[in-house]
Amino acid sequence: MELNERSNKILHELVVNPKITSTTLEKKYNLTRRQLGYSFSKINNWLESHNLPEIERTRQGQFIIDRAIFARVNGEQKPTFETTVLSERQRVHLIILMLLSREELSLNHFTYELDFSKNTILNDLKQVQSFLDPYRVSIKYTRKTGYLLEGKEFQIRRVLIKAVYELMTHTGEGKVKELAALSAEQLTRFKKQIGQLEDELNIQFTDEKLEIMPYILALILRRMERGFVITNFPLKHKDVSSTKEYELVGQVFESIEIPEAERLFMTLHLLTTNVYRSEELTDDDAMSDLVPVIEQMLQLFEKSACIHFQNREHLVDKLFQHIRPAYYRIKYGLTETQVIQDSIADELKEIHHLVKRSVGPLERYIGTKIPDNEAAYVTMLIGGWMTRQGESIEKKVKAIVVCPQGVSVSRLLFNQLTELFPEFVFLDSLSKREYMEYELDCDLVFSTIPLDGKENEKVIVCQAILNHDDRLRLRKQVMMEVQGYVLNDIHVDHLMDIIRNYTTIHDERVLVEELNSYVHSNEESSIKQSVERRALHLDQLIPIDHIKLRSYVRSWEEAVEIASEPLVEKGYVEQRYVDTMVHHMERDPYIIIAPHLAIPHAAPEDGVNKTGMSLLKVEQGVSFNEEETVHVIVVIAAEDKKKHMNGLMQLMNLAGEEQDRSSLIQAEEAEDVHQLIQAYSTE
Repeated sequence: MELNERSNKILHELVVNPKITSTTLEKKYNLTRRQLGYSFSKINNWLESHNLPEIERTRQGQFIIDRAIFARVNGEQKPTFETTVLSERQRVHLIILMLLSREELSLNHFTYELDFSKNTILNDLKQVQSFLDPYRVSIKYTRKTGYLLEGKEFQIRRVLIKAVYELMTHTGEGKVKELAALSAEQLTRFKKQIGQLEDELNIQFTDEKLEIMPYILALILRRMERGFVITNFPLKHKDVSSTKEYELVGQVFESIEIPEAERLFMTLHLLTTNVYRSEELTDDDAMSDLVPVIEQMLQLFEKSACIHFQNREHLVDKLFQHIRPAYYRIKYGLTETQVIQDSIADELKEIHHLVKRSVGPLERYIGTKIPDNEAAYVTMLIGGWMTRQGESIEKKVKAIVVCPQGVSVSRLLFNQLTELFPEFVFLDSLSKREYMEYELDCDLVFSTIPLDGKENEKVIVCQAILNHDDRLRLRKQVMMEVQGYVLNDIHVDHLMDIIRNYTTIHDERVLVEELNSYVHSNEESSIKQSVERRALHLDQLIPIDHIKLRSYVRSWEEAVEIASEPLVEKGYVEQRYVDTMVHHMERDPYIIIAPHLAIPHAAPEDGVNKTGMSLLKVEQGVSFNEEETVHVIVVIAAEDKKKHMNGLMQLMNLAGEEQDRSSLIQAEEAEDVHQLIQAYSTE
């Protein structure tokens, strides 16, 4: 007797992971208890037919497996399914294989090869079409040609790679070789040539890829021989044709006349293939600028996760080996060929979330969004690295920020809090509605409005704009909540008594000085440390020639036009940026950050060339809506999310001080306005 596919998977799972429990198996393979029991009956019958002892289950749902079973199962080749019933998924991929590699196929060919009824095959063909739809490829049938695939050849090649990967992983090479009529001699030759490529490139492909690649290359040549060739290669391909892989493809197939687009496609397939080991990838001139991008991505992750990576160069190299082929997969739409068998483990979900927040530099480098499954590989690499060095997100305080007051104010509060609490992991800034649907666990919720916190979450209500005193009070409050004490409540005399009991002190006076310096250090240091690293202060963003004063303007729209003039004249923004603020932006009440003071702005992609601000003061004020009259308008042009944040925080501090805000509104000269700005530009 032979095992069916499900029983075979469960048996191999037990051999690989004998400590797995029944409950975990049920969840992993989406089985009921009865289905799992049925599979175990089949497995034990199979073991008995091969003179092997049965697998026993304990009451706790664990398994007792004889050593002889490990020897037998580990010693077998991958199971083939020629004598077992094919699943619908396997049949779908095998039909695609036949369509890719054979001609003049009728319904009888499919029923004979797969040993299923015509009705079953007709239903399978519908599933095949569903598989093909995302690739814009369809099945065509005529009496003359039979069944064949119709669509752009580049898209059909994507189908080819996906189908072969699925078949080799889940069905076995025997069936692929049989239905595609591939010769062992041809496959051996390709495997040898791929080995030569590895030597030339100083790399080692993963075992899985080394096994699959000969089949893909053989099927590509089969299609070329039948006249199905790629005529137009998508996108600009200099990054493909400038690689060493491109040169070597020409050498491997020098005896065959290959069109340029085909050579580019074969090169692309090599470039998208994962490697197990690489010695010289970082010396590749075409991709050398990827290394600083990865380093920037890691810095963002470290800041978000409150960690520091050890052996950083080695981690960068590991990430480079994954991201280099991922670059080509993402850019040329081949990323779906990389399948993650299991979802991200629970312990990696927060890490995955922070990875997705940190891949901005990589997205800008590639020019497109990083698919979630590619980001998941980065998550597993970084998660594994953190485990090796004993780091864990679980041990850190995780926090989120809930602020309904618009994007700019929300982002400002998020930045203030991350600077105020550098030891916390801040996961997200959310609206109230987003918070109610938020799935990740956290310990603290900082909110500008009262909330009913979820289970095990502490809600801290704070203001949207935090001045100097607010920040100090909030830090003391939160640290008391989290740690049960405030640092300045620790007495050095008591510490010295404890230290004397357990150690020998060589210089008591110096130790007392050091402890006093640490315990009574200015609490603002944790607040200031990251601010001091920022380059742009408010007076740099609003120099005196960016300040305009008017006694009267006719409308809000005219006020924005006049306020923007210095930025337009100096090339900080294009006119379309102003047009967007005037015409296309809704009257957002949250741009009023304090009584009579507004900060209109648009997105960086709406025409920002350089980060800057400009200010207009209107003596008589201008009506923003029926309820609000604005006297001071500060136009913000931000080329990214960070460069202007220090200056914006300083502006918020000025707006939050009623007396200085009144002085700003009453100022009669640009010099008076600038002096106030300078007074807030050193914080």
